[in-house]
Amino acid sequence: MNPVVHFEMPAEDRVRAKKFYETAFGWQMTQLGKDMGDYLLANTAPTDAKGMLQTPGAINGGFYEKGEYGTVPHLVISVSDLKKHMDIVKNAGGQIEGTPQDIPGIGTFVMFRDSEGNRVGMLEPVRQM
Repeated sequence: MNPVVHFEMPAEDRVRAKKFYETAFGWQMTQLGKDMGDYLLANTAPTDAKGMLQTPGAINGGFYEKGEYGTVPHLVISVSDLKKHMDIVKNAGGQIEGTPQDIPGIGTFVMFRDSEGNRVGMLEPVRQM
């Protein structure tokens, strides 16, 4: 199976979203710079020095600018071979959106639409040593 490893939600005001999730749930929120699309990371569980989760089954996430990449939350699924899974998704009736992009220290990522029109991400993580 390929597990859900990340969630993403839109935010109109990432400063407001940061304050809300830190206050309401104790999440560790980290605002990234323009080079990373002003993405707001959300750590929902403790991580190690490499940023890897220490709690089995937990996932972290992030917030993107509402409207730019959509207006509804979506999930990210981990796959071992992104190019292979892009073909599998297409053959199963999905549609790949854009081209894969490298996320330094994380892996290679692409978005797709499933058979129901939902926007979903796929990530081939960097191999941990």
